[in-house]
Amino acid sequence: MNIQVLIPAAGKGSRFGGSVVKQYLPIAGRPVLAHSIRAFRFHPLLNGITVVLAENDQWFDSSLGALAGTVETVTGGDTRARSVYNGLRHISELHPETDWVLVHDAARPCLPAECLDRLLDEGLDSESGAILAMPVADTLKQAGTGQEVIGTLDRNDLWQAQTPQLFPLRLLMKAMAGALDAGFEVTDEASAVEHAGMQPRLVMGSIANIKITRPEDLAVAAALLAPAGPTD
Repeated sequence: MNIQVLIPAAGKGSRFGGSVVKQYLPIAGRPVLAHSIRAFRFHPLLNGITVVLAENDQWFDSSLGALAGTVETVTGGDTRARSVYNGLRHISELHPETDWVLVHDAARPCLPAECLDRLLDEGLDSESGAILAMPVADTLKQAGTGQEVIGTLDRNDLWQAQTPQLFPLRLLMKAMAGALDAGFEVTDEASAVEHAGMQPRLVMGSIANIKITRPEDLAVAAALLAPAGPTD
């Protein structure tokens, strides 16, 4: 079985701000993206890693150094969904033997190894694929137009999606193409698969698998990564 990893890293991180996009900011001595790549690099079941970059990316080679040469790269599109689709086409064309693909956020540098193993163990048995996710723990409020509370949502069946998300390559390519052609808003890869009528499996993730979204998230990620420290 051939499993490839796809990491879309073409985003500009508009919610984060700053002159350097968030995937290249340093945490524990390495860029965020370097930690995200290293989560997969030595796993025995994975056959390769492709990173999707912005057309005018200025930081990849200089920030990642030798690590940049261990992955393949492809140019992304104007949205995350189109960047993912570009990456899927790249993998399909250069690695036609690929069976499955893991799609992971560039800005999730703290993926625990046990979560990746659990996703592979459970997800490879699901024809519709699988995603890491966490049951919602907090009370959820619905806001009105004036940011006032207009209701409390039942959280019992709600999960917060994480990455990686694992799908058969050709299933995901077809689902992404169909969603994009239909003008459907693809919020994550699972949403495209759901739009195609499939039901991906939920696999327990971890609160440690945080996504760098705001500046304060850097400190949390640094604390999670500090015990291991930077390694070669």
